[in-house]
Amino acid sequence: MAVTDYVPPLSGLVHQFKFSRQSTLAIPLARVLLLAILQARRRRDLPRVDCIVNVPLHARRHWRRGYNQSDLLCRPLAHWLGCRYPASALKRIHATAIQHRLNARLRKKNLKNAFRLEFAVKGLHIAIVDDVVTTGSTVAELSRLLLRSGAASVQVWCLCRTL
Repeated sequence: MAVTDYVPPLSGLVHQFKFSRQSTLAIPLARVLLLAILQARRRRDLPRVDCIVNVPLHARRHWRRGYNQSDLLCRPLAHWLGCRYPASALKRIHATAIQHRLNARLRKKNLKNAFRLEFAVKGLHIAIVDDVVTTGSTVAELSRLLLRSGAASVQVWCLCRTL
């Protein structure tokens, strides 16, 4: 479920949020995502989730950026939706190349075995929250990991998509 394609004005705000240290955009962007989630629930019977998880950054990238934009979206969303948010449920264990610089084939290869699950998900309905889904490689790899580990279902929620 995406709010919109990667087009202005939201694409510009997401870019500022992610690359220009504009962490103050987290709450308004999370609110936009919340409204889209609630609308999707009404329109398509989007099921409720038990918990949400963020797309983890490698420790070095997190340190350089100063924050994980997905984490900053998850915190208010979990509160507003009344669901769990285990912030450290997923770990990126390999420092992978920056995804937006790779083509679709290399993105998939880049992410192979890059994540580890640190939270019991058996039987849970989970949503992965990301800012932008480009080829879907990252959320596909995370979904596979969650489902292999016993998650009942996985949804993907994002602000923008380029698929």
